[in-house]
Amino acid sequence: MSSAEPTKEKSSTGVKAPKSKPPGRKPGKKTGETSNTRSSKAGLQFPVGRVHRHLREGRYAERIGAGAPVYLASVLEYLAAEILELAGNASRDNGKHRIVPRHIQLAIRNDEELNKLLHDVTIANGGVLPYIHNSLVPKKTKKGAESSSSQDF
Repeated sequence: MSSAEPTKEKSSTGVKAPKSKPPGRKPGKKTGETSNTRSSKAGLQFPVGRVHRHLREGRYAERIGAGAPVYLASVLEYLAAEILELAGNASRDNGKHRIVPRHIQLAIRNDEELNKLLHDVTIANGGVLPYIHNSLVPKKTKKGAESSSSQDF
């Protein structure tokens, strides 16, 4: 051996020390290989595995099919995206950059289908829709009849 090559050190017993695994890695995974989750296979952001686990632990049925959590996750993702889009529009209409519960309330109550779905849901700090009954709105007077008030002297 030349002096430029590093020498391999052996333990005193002559047995090689076991290679240490990097923390947090599964034993069968190669380095740089990305995980192929069911969410990524379905093209979703919502976690299909977690939805499947909640379906199993919720005891809704004895058996849960493979397609059920994918379908449910996609429906939940669609509803969340729809509400967030409408709430973002409401926040922009109010001149704000951040979505607050008031914007979510306005988004849901101004959309007919979402309001029908969530009619019995109370959103904390959401407030109510602005509404003034017609009988409380002052009547518009004609131009010539403006001076006919009871306070004329």
